[in-house]
Amino acid sequence: MPSDTDIRVTSTELYFLPVQARIPLKFGHETLTSVICARVRMEVEDQTGTRAYGWGESPLSVQWVWPSPIAYADRLGILMDFCRTLAEAWTRLPHTGHPLELGHLFQRQPLHDLLEKFNLAGNGTEPMPWLAALACCAPFDIALHDAFGCLHKVNVYETYRADWMNHDLQWFLEPASDASKELFAGRYPSDYLVLDRPPRQLLAWHLVGGKDLLDDSERTGQEPEDGFPVTLTEWIAQDGLRCLKVKLTGTDPAWDLARLVAVGRIAYTMNCLWLSADFNCTVIEPAYVNAILDDLLRHHPRIYAMLLYVEQPFPYDLERYRIDVRSVVARKPLFMDESAHDWRMIRLGRALGWSGVALKTCKTQTGAILSLCWAKAHGMTVMVQDLTNPMLAQIPHLLLAAYADTIMGVETNSMQFYPEASAPEASVHPYLFRRRDGKVDLSSLGGGGFGYRQDEILRQLPDVDTFFSG
Repeated sequence: MPSDTDIRVTSTELYFLPVQARIPLKFGHETLTSVICARVRMEVEDQTGTRAYGWGESPLSVQWVWPSPIAYADRLGILMDFCRTLAEAWTRLPHTGHPLELGHLFQRQPLHDLLEKFNLAGNGTEPMPWLAALACCAPFDIALHDAFGCLHKVNVYETYRADWMNHDLQWFLEPASDASKELFAGRYPSDYLVLDRPPRQLLAWHLVGGKDLLDDSERTGQEPEDGFPVTLTEWIAQDGLRCLKVKLTGTDPAWDLARLVAVGRIAYTMNCLWLSADFNCTVIEPAYVNAILDDLLRHHPRIYAMLLYVEQPFPYDLERYRIDVRSVVARKPLFMDESAHDWRMIRLGRALGWSGVALKTCKTQTGAILSLCWAKAHGMTVMVQDLTNPMLAQIPHLLLAAYADTIMGVETNSMQFYPEASAPEASVHPYLFRRRDGKVDLSSLGGGGFGYRQDEILRQLPDVDTFFSG
């Protein structure tokens, strides 16, 4: 790649956008009722002095990135403070290069150092985990990729080809011990992405939260009256849903089995095609998951057949909990989610028997692309999962799924829990924020970067929280 396309970061602006959920989202041991989205405007400069800016956004989903008995407000405050720390750090990054290279360099050293320093300073009663640090870093990293595409007036994914990058994947990744040492030599992300004809429509996975009502018999009279569906059956009828992801407890096998059966019966009655089961890291023994799967196979074979995969039952700290999961994989595909911080964790997961990876842009665009490449090169299946992404956060999320060639569509559920939050973005991209015939449609995207068409989105942003210029 000609050196004059390399970029450096010149400034960052950080905003915090509060979003209130219309209904609670229960997962694991906690419940989400509101979220703060961190939005970043990043300016970059190439070697000729030409400048452009890009946008990135990601929800600071405290309950997901930092499950803890510490009060929610305290954890949220710590995450917001760390975002402010990163806003300055990105403008101090001394390197130039492609955004994948800069993102990789930032995560490999500065982000680790900043987190260690931040935790040593006593910013919380327990250390902020690495997953939370990645979530704070994500909007900056996404904005970096967007700015590069906008500067050069090309789609972000077109820049993952050899003629845009200084290094092949061997510079970023190491293969598993049972693979060729030259596995990534001469290979680029474009070798693992669908770049020629990415789909413009994707099957949408609907999230069935632990507190979600399944049908009218469960109504209490306290449900919101805002014109949006309340029960699962109403959502399926309105949106033509075909894929349902079921949140489970991981601590109550009778409830989990009953929930899968109840949702499964609704699914096949209303012509849905697929189910997935998400235990949110609360299981500590494979026997727990195996018993539920075996019961489904024996007594509810139709529902068992509809279950496409199982998502992250076990604690996300794989280095501490090195659980052999091959007995689960013998029954159904098993996807890493919270554990899949980066390709190194995916390498460990593969050694323990995991068969697939759930990618998320909330762990950075850089991390998602490199994780995808490592997983596909080693024969693992990929999926793209939601973090209930509203507003701008929805767009890179859906684009990742379109270019990744996932096992089946994409999870997208912000329209369930805070549909009105995305109204300005939906006025430009209506079918990115509403599902029709069980699908989302990406046809409205266009222009450089992630194709936000940001100038057409009439959103009133809050005052800038933090600004730094390099």
